[in-house]
Amino acid sequence: MPDYDVVVIGSGPGGYVAAIRAGQLGLKTAIIERAEVGGICLNWGCIPSKALLKNAEVLSYFKNAADWGVSVDNVQYDFGKAVDRSRDVVKRLTRGVASLLKKHKVEYVEGLGVIKDKNTVVVESAKRTLTTKNIIIATGARFRQLPTLPVDKKVVITSREALETREVPKKAIIVGAGATGMEFGYVWSKYGADVTIVELQPRLVPLEDEEISTQAERAFKKQGINAMLGAKVDKVEVTGNKAKVTITNSAGTTVVECDKVLVAVGMQGNIDGIGLEGVGVKTDRGYVTVDDKMQTNVPGIYAIGDVNGKMLLAHVASAQGVTAVEHIAGLNPPKLDYVNMPKATYCKPQIASFGLTEAQAKEKGFNVKIGKFPFVASGKALAMGETDGFVKVVVDAEIGDILGAHMIGPEVTELLGELGMARLLESTTKELGWLVHPHPTISEAVKEAALQADGEAIHI
Repeated sequence: MPDYDVVVIGSGPGGYVAAIRAGQLGLKTAIIERAEVGGICLNWGCIPSKALLKNAEVLSYFKNAADWGVSVDNVQYDFGKAVDRSRDVVKRLTRGVASLLKKHKVEYVEGLGVIKDKNTVVVESAKRTLTTKNIIIATGARFRQLPTLPVDKKVVITSREALETREVPKKAIIVGAGATGMEFGYVWSKYGADVTIVELQPRLVPLEDEEISTQAERAFKKQGINAMLGAKVDKVEVTGNKAKVTITNSAGTTVVECDKVLVAVGMQGNIDGIGLEGVGVKTDRGYVTVDDKMQTNVPGIYAIGDVNGKMLLAHVASAQGVTAVEHIAGLNPPKLDYVNMPKATYCKPQIASFGLTEAQAKEKGFNVKIGKFPFVASGKALAMGETDGFVKVVVDAEIGDILGAHMIGPEVTELLGELGMARLLESTTKELGWLVHPHPTISEAVKEAALQADGEAIHI
């Protein structure tokens, strides 16, 4: 008999959640991790970056203290201490995850897990051979090395290096205007960097609704963050501690000298060196191929999170982990709906969305109506001094179903839970409009946007 019911390779937000859920269901479980408990997200991604974003927000308050009737002289700031605080936050959470694994009787094995066959994982550094009924691959992903953007980890860096860099560059080029690029653009700018974001697509946050992109561009321009859109990096030349970046767009070719180049584009799954070829696990374009239950083509082997490439978000990895384990346990977990997965970007203003954009809904043949409420009309936003942005709902005009929601503004990432639940329960704009929201709150903008879709908004 195998020693374990489940062996999980990787302890990121997919892996550790899968292991804990397996423990809850009474499955004998082990988890293997070659680096730090919590994986990239907790140690070098989601969590430390959010800590730095909070530091940047606090610094912004000091720099704009006069707007609040506060006089502040000789403001001094140390980005290194911000990094230290982010590491302290990480340490607290990694200890918490380790404690949860122990609580649910999950055995932790340190080292690189390599699949020998569909029932065996070897960890050479720990001199362990684990036999198991099921294997869950949760090894995550990394930035892909691009020929025009050779990462040297000193001048040309990824977010991994950016999160431990203790000095903000005087001038930086950020390649990619997704969540990573937008968030570091905001942080570095607030700490005094001259930031230019280079994006191949014609707009910032190109996967978001077009109106969100337009608002984000305005907000970043107002903050002094530059953007070169519809632009590609032809080459990067590093000399000493400087880089010369050659960029081409419709205006021609420009050479920009800077201190740091942050590469925030191009991902690939961590599929190398873990034995996939030996057991015949299928991959496609750098990711493990899985079905709706997270099963690979090899019975008993599953892949969750970034390594399967379905949607590279921490909360998606966690949901996939639960799906895989519940399938192993003989339960019937619901199929994950990737269209309605929440997406969040934590720059300022924050960006949050789920579901179809207005353009996507029209492409799919829906008769669309739009409800929109600007934060300039929100009492709470005015009191906070954060009026940039709006809430936008995309609605099926025939039955009132919410097809998507797209938001940019203060703390809008916290509104995704309400809107996601409304979608899950098949609520309409009528029901969202009926729901009494506390006053004054940012959440009232959701109610007003829903009402506005039906021509019934009160405050606009």
